[in-house]
Amino acid sequence: MASPKSSTRPSQQDQEPTKFQDFFPTMAGKLGGDGLIEELCKGFELLMDKDKGVITFDSLRSNASTVLGLGDLTDEDVRCMINEGDFDRDGALNQMEFCVLMFRLSPELMEASRCVVTEVIEEEFSDCSHRQ
Repeated sequence: MASPKSSTRPSQQDQEPTKFQDFFPTMAGKLGGDGLIEELCKGFELLMDKDKGVITFDSLRSNASTVLGLGDLTDEDVRCMINEGDFDRDGALNQMEFCVLMFRLSPELMEASRCVVTEVIEEEFSDCSHRQ
């Protein structure tokens, strides 16, 4: 019989970091492009400040714990999350910035996007060279 001190659960120190699992490609495959954007917009609405229509520090701070279950985020964590996607540097995330950020955080979707853009550029150059 195991003693109370010899738990079979690994201690906090022994645990390996959890590997990031990117579910965005699966969602995109099941929902399609329009469906994925619709779901991202719903996520934006859950996190935004209802009066301002953008995700602010305060709205993300309060919703991170209630909606996302991330109650242990520090103020610095929240600032970093806002800054990561705040392209116009107004201190908040509008809907477009949020959607772009979500795509940027998905390594597989970013790679797929690069491939599509590369194909389009190659086709465009190919078309141009055939016209001349």
